[in-house]
Amino acid sequence: MARAELDKKPQDVAAMFDGIADRYDLVNDVISLGQDRAWRRATVNAVDAHSGELVLDLAAGTGTSSESFIRKGARVIACDFSLGMLSTGVRRRGGASRGGVTFVAGDALHLPFADETFDAVTISFGLRNVNDVDRALRELLRVTKVGGRVVICEFSHIPVEFVDRLYSTYLMAALPKIAGAVSGKGESYDYLSESIMAWPAQAELARHLQDAGWSRVAWRNLSCGIVALHRGFREK
Repeated sequence: MARAELDKKPQDVAAMFDGIADRYDLVNDVISLGQDRAWRRATVNAVDAHSGELVLDLAAGTGTSSESFIRKGARVIACDFSLGMLSTGVRRRGGASRGGVTFVAGDALHLPFADETFDAVTISFGLRNVNDVDRALRELLRVTKVGGRVVICEFSHIPVEFVDRLYSTYLMAALPKIAGAVSGKGESYDYLSESIMAWPAQAELARHLQDAGWSRVAWRNLSCGIVALHRGFREK
């Protein structure tokens, strides 16, 4: 993808992530000024996984986020459609199933799991990369047990409009250059910048969750709305 396109063909998006897998976690740390760690902690606290529970971490990439869910004894399936990301994670952890984390290749639109498999499902910075958000949210609902929960951590929009416009200027101008200097793949971050700008605001994503069948949907802003954390429950 020489220039980002927003039709989000799965093979194109997967290939893009394959190409940045080795330095993806480092780039995230740099461009977020370390805030990605705080966002990860907030997501872990919202999921609140305990011993005996099974968690699906969708769009898990290299599994960095997945490791955080095993603190209290939960087991985690780290699922992603980028084989490059998964391979990097497997190599770093020393195996495909180690320490409570198991890597599984899978597409958000066709999850390779039975109905009502997971106690909790979560996706961080990956939902905006699927080409049918509503279908993905229904798939997550399908594989969640009744009484289970979903937590979505995703880039969002700052509630103050002119501040959000300034942030968008940074996304389009500075982020690809900084990320490109670290990763050598600046064109991939053109796509990521555009996908963030095109992503719906907090209330609209909440409506998508409700329309997909999730109940008690709520959200809270992180870093002044640069990121938002959404949570919902499966009640039937």
